[in-house]
Amino acid sequence: MVVLSVPAEVTVILLDIEGTTTPIAFVKAEEDSHLDGAVPIPAASGNGADDLQQMIQAVVDNVRWQMSLDRKTTALKQLQGHMWRAAFAAGRMKAEFFEDVVPAVRKWREAGMKVYIYSSGSVEAQKLLFGHSTEGDILELVDGHFDTKIGHKVESESYRKIANSIGCSTNNILFLTDVTLEASAAEEADVHVAVVVRPGNAGLTDDEKTYYSLITSFSELYLPSST
Repeated sequence: MVVLSVPAEVTVILLDIEGTTTPIAFVKAEEDSHLDGAVPIPAASGNGADDLQQMIQAVVDNVRWQMSLDRKTTALKQLQGHMWRAAFAAGRMKAEFFEDVVPAVRKWREAGMKVYIYSSGSVEAQKLLFGHSTEGDILELVDGHFDTKIGHKVESESYRKIANSIGCSTNNILFLTDVTLEASAAEEADVHVAVVVRPGNAGLTDDEKTYYSLITSFSELYLPSST
């Protein structure tokens, strides 16, 4: 097993979700399967009803188009969060995590690490995932959540804002993500990064494989304080 030693100055582990803690296939399948009915279209019922129906249909079509392109807009992700809330509340949905995630996070917290989430998905959606998982309610394992309201994940300033919000230096943070553009932005802010390679994730170029520290499981991280 490959082991990546966590720098001694790291006190915070910042986690992406899609492709890092959770399979991409799960996230995309749930986004798509719960879209129908998210924006109801009323039947024509009076003057102007046809225009109203056309307008609502245009909104639905636009949402579908944005989701097909995997847009990371804050408004879209908030809408997806509302859709997920109904599905989770009805018990039709349980969040799936890679099997190494929960044991590793528990170990990190026992070692004194703080664990935060940074995802393009809304904070509401993040909390739904961690609160309704196949492992049960694991929200207690997370110290806080960030979404694109603090900034986009491919902008280095977002990571400086996160560090400021947490109350630490950027070099006290280790960010785990499967997206190299996000890793690059974090590095520009002096954040430590490791790129997570999971089944179903986008492939990496040879240069990316050489440049970045890679892990295939959270269990490959070694904390200096670990015994």
